[in-house]
Amino acid sequence: MPARKPRLAVVKFASCDGCQLSLLDCEPELLAVAGAVDIVNFPEASREVLKGPYDLTLVEGSITTPHDAERIHQVRRVSKVLVTIGACATSGGIQALRNFAEVGDWVPLVYGHPEYIETLKTSTPIVHHVKVDYELSGCPVNKQQLLEVVLAFISGRRPFLPSHAVCFDCKRKGVTCVVVARGIPCLGPVTRTGCGALCPSYQRGCYGCFGPLRGTANTESMSTVLSRSCGLDPEAIMRQFRTFNAGAEIFRKASEVQEHEAGES
Repeated sequence: MPARKPRLAVVKFASCDGCQLSLLDCEPELLAVAGAVDIVNFPEASREVLKGPYDLTLVEGSITTPHDAERIHQVRRVSKVLVTIGACATSGGIQALRNFAEVGDWVPLVYGHPEYIETLKTSTPIVHHVKVDYELSGCPVNKQQLLEVVLAFISGRRPFLPSHAVCFDCKRKGVTCVVVARGIPCLGPVTRTGCGALCPSYQRGCYGCFGPLRGTANTESMSTVLSRSCGLDPEAIMRQFRTFNAGAEIFRKASEVQEHEAGES
């Protein structure tokens, strides 16, 4: 009797589906993956949805409703290995901007019948609710990194993923620093690699799509550079940190420091 293939599930919470599309974009590689695993729950790709248990579950999206706060525990219980993919799942995503305001003030401005809306005051990453075995950042995730995580699971090894700053990619590609040469705000020194320095390669500053470097992001020095070299005031610096990964602790704290300075000026 042939060995049972690992069962793979892809689950969505509050998100735009972009990270799931990154997996679909793998195309020929995905066919090879499909031959090595049973994709039993992936609504973006198939109408067939089988119940757990699952050997590997990829989770996209943040927790923003009471229902999702309960559902993520159900997903965790039936998942042997749970991997969060993308900025929403790993830091709360762009919707984590609600964490800096009072949600109740905004709901009536967006929805015609706010009485039907049931939402949490904050948007939080999956790890705030359940144990996560591995996190893969990005908005969206890098499809090659996503594929590496899946293949590593199939092979029974740890995934090999780079963890250096975007700045290193610029140096390797011979991209002139947009801060030094043009005074363009750029979060490359404090942002994890994953995009291949896409924006700086086109004379645009890094927006921090792949989130802060873990443990080594010097946001205090970054803020000083944004002020002295790019001419940004505290409010503008605050907004630099409040984008795709606004809820990431390192970026959140940096933005709050600037918000405080803006309030005092």
